[in-house]
Amino acid sequence: MKLPIACFALLASTAMSLAAQDMADVEITAEEVAPGIAVLFGRGGNIGVSHGEDGTILIDDQYAPLTGRIQQAVSDLGATPVRFLINTHYHGDHIGGNENFGHAGALIMAHDNVRERLITGTGRTPAAAPAGLPVITYDTGMTIHANGDTVDIIYLDGHTDGDSIVVWREDNVIHMGDLFFHEFGFPFVDVEAGGNVRHLLASLGTAIGMMDDETVVIPGHGPVATRSDLVNYRVMISESVAAVEAMLAEGMDRDAIVEANPVGPLRNTDGFISDEAFIDAIIASL
Repeated sequence: MKLPIACFALLASTAMSLAAQDMADVEITAEEVAPGIAVLFGRGGNIGVSHGEDGTILIDDQYAPLTGRIQQAVSDLGATPVRFLINTHYHGDHIGGNENFGHAGALIMAHDNVRERLITGTGRTPAAAPAGLPVITYDTGMTIHANGDTVDIIYLDGHTDGDSIVVWREDNVIHMGDLFFHEFGFPFVDVEAGGNVRHLLASLGTAIGMMDDETVVIPGHGPVATRSDLVNYRVMISESVAAVEAMLAEGMDRDAIVEANPVGPLRNTDGFISDEAFIDAIIASL
């Protein structure tokens, strides 16, 4: 089912309060993508795990009611309790377990804008408790040297104004956060939180430039992907932007563009963001 942005925002704003009611049957599953690196799937954004002699690094943490199951899944990988927790952005389906992991001793890190948004809260993500706030923040990025690899955290915005990707240099794995929705149709661009389709395109181009055909790509949502998958995703977005821009240049207004729907034929699969919502995000980004 595809939803316009307004409906998505309404659902997202209630997600945290409803989480405890509908998480009972959620199973956390793991997929190893490189030695000592795995992806955890459950409810919410995909979780990256890096573990080894220097401790465990977790990328995102889904919802608070799932923390115990996530911790068990980490343990089942043979990993120690989480030492570092990286937030790819501030949305509740990626940071909902922050407070729990903070109380358990994890050091939380994120972009400056993520901390600011979690301090104040927004319509779709409430203000975080002190234990759930990032204690280390950065502007353009930072690097962790751990578990035999160099792990770069790089600020690349577009989905929001606080997005980061996580790059394992030696193991050739990249966690894209919600810059990449794989097999979910059009992206959700949170324009109310500084998201911008043009910035998204630029960030995707930067990330693609860091990859080769062997790179393992972890999307924010959806199955593990490849560089080719990300290239195709970016082409879909780029062609959609060009189509909307062309109609605007012809003097068509928003309603006429929605009626003509130039993006519909370009969508690679069904998803939860409607054609109309994506057109609105494009127009708001120009």
